[in-house]
Amino acid sequence: MTTAGSPSSPKRLVTAALPYANGPIHIGHLVGYLQADFWVRWNKMNGRDCVYVCGDDTHGTPIMVKARELKITPEELIARAHAEHFKDFSDFGVEFDIYSSTNTDENRKFAEEFYVKMRDAGHTNVRPIEQLFCNHDKMFLPDRFVKGVCPKCGALEQYGDSCDKCGATYAATDLKNPACAICGSTPVVKPSETIAFKVSDFRDYLRVWVREHAPEEVANKLSEWIDGELFDWDISRDAPYFGFKIPGFENKYFYVWMDAPIGYISATEQLCKKTGRSFDEYWKTSDSEIYHFIGKDIIKFHCLFWPAMLKNVGFKSPKQVFVNGFLTVNGEKMSKSKGTLVAARTYLNHLDSSYLRYYYASKLNGQLQDLDLGLEDFTNRVNSDLVGKMTNLGSRGAQMLGKRLDGRLCALDGKRDAEAVKLVASAIARRKAIAEHFENRDFAKALAEVRDMADDANKYFDERAPWNLIKTDPEATRLALTATLNVFRQIAIALKPILPVYADRVAKLLNEKPYAWADGERILESGTIGEYEHLATRIEAEKVNAMIDESKPKTTEPAKTPAPKAAVPTADSGPLSIDTFNQVDLRIAKIVSAEAVPEADKLLKLQVDVGPLGTRQIFAGIKSAYDPKTLEGRLTVIVANLAPRKMKFGMSEGMVLAASDPDGGAGKGLFILSPDAGAKPGDRVK
Repeated sequence: MTTAGSPSSPKRLVTAALPYANGPIHIGHLVGYLQADFWVRWNKMNGRDCVYVCGDDTHGTPIMVKARELKITPEELIARAHAEHFKDFSDFGVEFDIYSSTNTDENRKFAEEFYVKMRDAGHTNVRPIEQLFCNHDKMFLPDRFVKGVCPKCGALEQYGDSCDKCGATYAATDLKNPACAICGSTPVVKPSETIAFKVSDFRDYLRVWVREHAPEEVANKLSEWIDGELFDWDISRDAPYFGFKIPGFENKYFYVWMDAPIGYISATEQLCKKTGRSFDEYWKTSDSEIYHFIGKDIIKFHCLFWPAMLKNVGFKSPKQVFVNGFLTVNGEKMSKSKGTLVAARTYLNHLDSSYLRYYYASKLNGQLQDLDLGLEDFTNRVNSDLVGKMTNLGSRGAQMLGKRLDGRLCALDGKRDAEAVKLVASAIARRKAIAEHFENRDFAKALAEVRDMADDANKYFDERAPWNLIKTDPEATRLALTATLNVFRQIAIALKPILPVYADRVAKLLNEKPYAWADGERILESGTIGEYEHLATRIEAEKVNAMIDESKPKTTEPAKTPAPKAAVPTADSGPLSIDTFNQVDLRIAKIVSAEAVPEADKLLKLQVDVGPLGTRQIFAGIKSAYDPKTLEGRLTVIVANLAPRKMKFGMSEGMVLAASDPDGGAGKGLFILSPDAGAKPGDRVK
């Protein structure tokens, strides 16, 4: 396998699913676009020729109907959506090489070429069908524009293609008591004709293709369809319809899903015209690799119909289709009523885009899994990791060096401070693993390595205590701060695909050019740093709550007086519900280091290893009962989902569980909880 950016590395064309132009971008959509952006930035940072192509999906009945409602033309509607979508993506740091539209002359040309080659090769047929027609709106109704009673289970208000209650699929004409979803009138059955693409002609090709180019779990499902009834695919819709007319027909238009993926090709041609690149190298020769990033709801279109279309027309197919799951919020499906269906712009009204980029990256592992945005976890993880561990490291190191030591760096001298040299070497050594994780799109593991870097540097920084060391040995302090800032620099370089603005600010602080990946091989041992500027601040829970409130439907009902909060349950006040107790995440943790906090009578500062949850710093009030050195290496139990608390001495990121005597006497019968043999860090306590 060639490495990213090597002379023999093929070009890469990356696409993300085209957002539909009849609504705003929301935070669920962003899962796919952001992970593609992370990967593209990683490729470019390595010097690989990689382009990121996208654009609006603009055709279909919903666009036409919404334009009617707004009393504007479909062209005006999609132009408005294009501007809004592009701004939302840009403000979230998603950097496309081109953001196009399917309503272009280039896309019309390619759609007609695809169809003519289908037709001339005998892969289409025209057959009679019966469809529901609304006399009031003077149009045939697509499946999602019909509602009625499910013919299988009798559920009300079901769409014309499938039932949300029982999961049955059926034709819209099978619905009982059908009604037009636009005007509510009863549609009639009317004969028509449809043009179908005979996907079954490509059965043998697709059987092999899905195994080579789709994720295994996706290929397994696709194989069931391929080996079963591989139905012909309707590629036409009757007038009135907003889209491209089909050659040879007066009142037939290409179905939106016919010309939507072709938008990847037309956008590429536009980019090539603009930049002087070779279109054929991307879509017609072996000189490049094509990668699609899509959601799991559009697998059939991208992994059955699309490769068959490409095969027929003689264009190359994607090397890999990367599929992501849906976004849930607080473990549930996004909900308008709960305010968790958050528009991208609403998020940006309250929070910095870097927070969501960091959080998504911390959970994306390259697998087809739903991603949960736990709002409390989101707040805690950003505050603890990005702000408390990483940014605080750079802030403390840079400000002390700038204010107390003229901002000058120095050479790392192993004779004077062997740990400084070891610390920086360890950070550089992690680059190989981080690079592999980025290439495999396992951003969660890449960030775990970065967090470990930060933990090591913070531990070193605290051990050196430069605020004290500078009083007796300024040059030793300079060396310690140089080592700390070198690790912070490595952190910024590793974060750049995820947090490009953050990384560029760090480069500016250290008086360097914007980072390439190769810059991490070099150690910064001379020069003067710039003045420290803001990098990241903590998320305030009030802003998250305001975002959710803004996302809830507006109501004219008078506000209800909230019920008084119940007191925290105790043994005297009544039983604790199992639901409340289950919210506490208890984990086994190994105490890596323990030391007294000189300024506090009761506190020990512990560094604990929580397995897959990483290393955390916890201040525990057990100083009167334990010699710190006797705790190192012991296993104990902590509350892992307690909100981090900023204390005078630093950030405390959890709570160690301990038992004490009923009278609360200091040091009398105070014991930390210890698990039985066989437990390991990160195990959940149930």
